[in-house]
Amino acid sequence: MYLNISVTTRASKNEVIQIGDNTFKVYVTVVPEKGQANKKIISLLSEYLKIPKSNISIKAGTTSKEKIIEII
Repeated sequence: MYLNISVTTRASKNEVIQIGDNTFKVYVTVVPEKGQANKKIISLLSEYLKIPKSNISIKAGTTSKEKIIEII
């Protein structure tokens, strides 16, 4: 399964909001440096979807605010 993610970094709180069937808006408080934001996104999605972090990977957009996430 693939998810379309729109990310806002430096937000006031960490939050995942589902805006469509496979579309999410993710807010993270960390800065997008050295992969910190990507790690936090995977962590938040893991909690939200109740699946292990190891089942989540970023397939496209590692340096972009628009990402495609693969769930295995």
